[in-house]
Amino acid sequence: MSIDENTLGVPRHRRAARGLPTSSTGARSLRQAQAAGATLGTGYLGMGAAAVAAVQAVYGLIFFLVHLSSYPVAAPAIIAWLVYLAAFIGVVALVAIQGERLTGTVMIALSAALAVVVVLDFVAIWPLHNVGTYATASVSVGFGLLPLVTLRPAREVILATVVLFLLFVAAIVLTTPLTARTFPGQIAALGLACLPPSIAVYAVQRFRHMVQIELDRVLVQSNVTQPRFAVGMLASDELARLDLAAEKLLDGVATGEVPLPLEPQVASTAASLATELRLHLIEGRRETWLYHAVTESEYLGRAVKLADPSSLAGLLTPEQRDGLLQAVWLLLGDRRTRAAGTSVTLTLGPIGTSIQSMAGRSVEVPIDITSTGIRRNRVTPATWNALQRMGDYSTSTHQGSLRLAIRCIVENPADA
Repeated sequence: MSIDENTLGVPRHRRAARGLPTSSTGARSLRQAQAAGATLGTGYLGMGAAAVAAVQAVYGLIFFLVHLSSYPVAAPAIIAWLVYLAAFIGVVALVAIQGERLTGTVMIALSAALAVVVVLDFVAIWPLHNVGTYATASVSVGFGLLPLVTLRPAREVILATVVLFLLFVAAIVLTTPLTARTFPGQIAALGLACLPPSIAVYAVQRFRHMVQIELDRVLVQSNVTQPRFAVGMLASDELARLDLAAEKLLDGVATGEVPLPLEPQVASTAASLATELRLHLIEGRRETWLYHAVTESEYLGRAVKLADPSSLAGLLTPEQRDGLLQAVWLLLGDRRTRAAGTSVTLTLGPIGTSIQSMAGRSVEVPIDITSTGIRRNRVTPATWNALQRMGDYSTSTHQGSLRLAIRCIVENPADA
């Protein structure tokens, strides 16, 4: 086994496609936040969406009963409402019993039931030649898709919305004469049926994205209080695994389950454990908290380049570290900014001259932050406040890039 692999044969520094170590705490947390099922926050959104769908269903049913005498044949519309109410109540009951998740089989059955509802409603109003005015159960189907946004992947809800849109367009074109009097009603019915699930998908996706960013930021912020040289979240997971494997091996030797001398395979495993432990000890002597904050972040790892050959980031005080991370986060901005190719380069060092003060000797650690794709007028006031927490700074621009030169005064490591 190679020394770059763990005892399971997995590369020690293997990373996900999006830049985060696949076995780290951050990766597991972000995978949970990205899960298709409802989480704590989206679960409340789903409850609200179900309430909105229920209110609209009551309104649509009352409208249908009031205009029931206008239907030449009301049986298809009545059946459509019964099927819709049965499907809606069944899904709510199923979610309440099994938890906030919905299997693919149930989703397929529900989609088929909703398609039957739309077809039956259109069959009932076909002789009336005005879909926009008399469509009731089919319009409620769009609201019925709202709770599914938190329970199923967005692509499935979008596909169902597109199918609903096409069915409405086909029914309007085939049955309703489009005049200046009837056209607004058709557009209103079409929008009422298709816009709610579309807006809900966008809102929930943005909500989940916000949660992922805040979760990643909290995980990164935990490095602020770390020692000068730390092991990080990924190494902590690996050390816990190695510790458990070593304990099992030593316990087997102590109880006699593992005979001495060790068999070649067991001896090879023990040697691999020792090698990995030594590598972690070496890494702990050269990787600073800032290195782990950048490399183990879902977002900073792709947009930040770090150059700290002398490991000077470890000399910063907790307040200066917090200011540095906050400034970088604010410079990167939101997802659209990162997608536009924005990047930040952090360069620390070399150490400047010593400064004599009443508290003792201090040294100056220069930090150079060079950003790509960020204009000075886009920097928020909160960014300048974060930079002031680090020390004196100056700004300059070159070819559309913003450069920040910061002078951090820290305790002289020779006096520590």
